[in-house]
Parts: sequence; structure tokens; C-alpha cells
Amino acid sequence: MNNIEELKNTNKCKRCNLVGVDLSEHNLNGAILNEANLSGADLTNAYLFQTYLVSANLSGADLRKIDLSNSDLRQADFRETDLTQSDLSEADLSGANLQCAILTQADLRWADLYQANLCSVDFSNANLTGADLSETNLTGANFSNSNLTRADLRGANLTNVDLSDAILTEVFWGNNRGIKHN
Repeated sequence: MNNIEELKNTNKCKRCNLVGVDLSEHNLNGAILNEANLSGADLTNAYLFQTYLVSANLSGADLRKIDLSNSDLRQADFRETDLTQSDLSEADLSGANLQCAILTQADLRWADLYQANLCSVDFSNANLTGADLSETNLTGANFSNSNLTRADLRGANLTNVDLSDAILTEVFWGNNRGIKHN
């Protein structure tokens, strides 16, 4: 059985090679894809609610309008991934690498991004209410027009971050690098 058949038949495919596959609009809710290689894959409009993608490679993948809410995405590689209008609410992205990812209009309410690499990420118009962004690298990130109400930014590197027109109500700032305090 090949990797795609294994995934479709068992909803599991640990450490499998799914480079460049088209799984757009598929229902993979609850799938176990830990350490899978999905780089360059097309998962637009797919359903991956409560999915396990721990240490998976999703670099360069098309994940627009995907549902990854309540998923375990710890240590996953999302470099240069398009997550426009995706649902990542309550997802665990701690330690993940999202460098240069696009999260425009994404839902990241109550997401855990503790110690993630968020360098140069586009969060414009995203909802990050209650998100844990503590100890993250946010160098060059764009939060314009985003909602950061109750977000935790303690210990984050905020060098060259764009917070123009962002909602910053009740944000936990702590000691940040790169931010100018008045």
C-alpha cells in the first residue's frame, strides 16, 4: 500500500513521504501524520481538525482555508507556507518554524506559539486573541490590522514588527527585545 492509500484507509501515515500531493478538500480530521513530509503539498480547503502533525514538514505547502483547529503541530516546519484564512484556533504550534509564512486573515485564537520562529510572518488582519506568543522570534513580522487582545508577548523579540492599527487590548508585554518603550 502506498502512502496516500495508507492515509486514506487508516487516517495514519507517520513519517510518510507525501511531497507535493494534492489533498485539497479532503477530510483528514484526527489524522496522525507525525514526522510526515508534506512539503509543497496542496491541502487547500482540507479538514484536519485535531490532527497530529508533530515535527512534520509542511514547508512551501498551500494550506489556504484549511481547518487545523485543536491540532498538535509542535515543532512542525511551516516555512514559506500559505495559511491565508486558515483556522489554527487552539492549535499547539509551540517550537514550530513559520518563518516567512503567510497567515493573513487566519484564526489563531488561543493558539500556543510558545518559542516558535515567527520571523517575517504576515499576520495582517489575523485574529490572535489570547494567543501565546511568548519567547517567540517575531523579527520583521506584520501584525497590521490584527487582533492581539489578551495575547502573551512576554520575552518576544519584536524587532521591526509592524503593529499598525492592531488591537492591543490587555496584551501581556513583559520584557521584549526590539520594542521602544516610552
